Amino acid sequence: MSSNTPQNLSELPIYKKALDIFVLSQNISSYLNQDLSVLKEDGSEDNNIYFSGDIVQQSVSLAPEIANAELERYSERRHKHIATLKRITNLLYKNSYRLERANSNGKDFLPILRKELKKFKKLQRTWLLTL
Repeated sequence: MSSNTPQNLSELPIYKKALDIFVLSQNISSYLNQDLSVLKEDGSEDNNIYFSGDIVQQSVSLAPEIANAELERYSERRHKHIATLKRITNLLYKNSYRLERANSNGKDFLPILRKELKKFKKLQRTWLLTL
């Protein structure tokens, strides 16, 4: 991600999983956008296209929040990063269900994203014990 992240951070399983989720979200979003960017017959757009962007925006925030929590010296600030990380993870999960209602073949990939998010949540619980 950035050049000033500590070397051991990139070796953390939760950090690696966050990067995997980001890549997966990007791929799902670009696949979905091909179907969702087409205007409806009445000229309106599919509202689900925004959720596909949301999963990318949310997933891009996972790894930096982990890095911020790892680098933070003060417990109170660390807990804010952890709370943000949990909130983002839950939003990703919720938006994956919203996207599943979309009229696209790409929605078949959303259960894969949710499976990865479940793994991420397990890693998150273990990681919290190490902080």
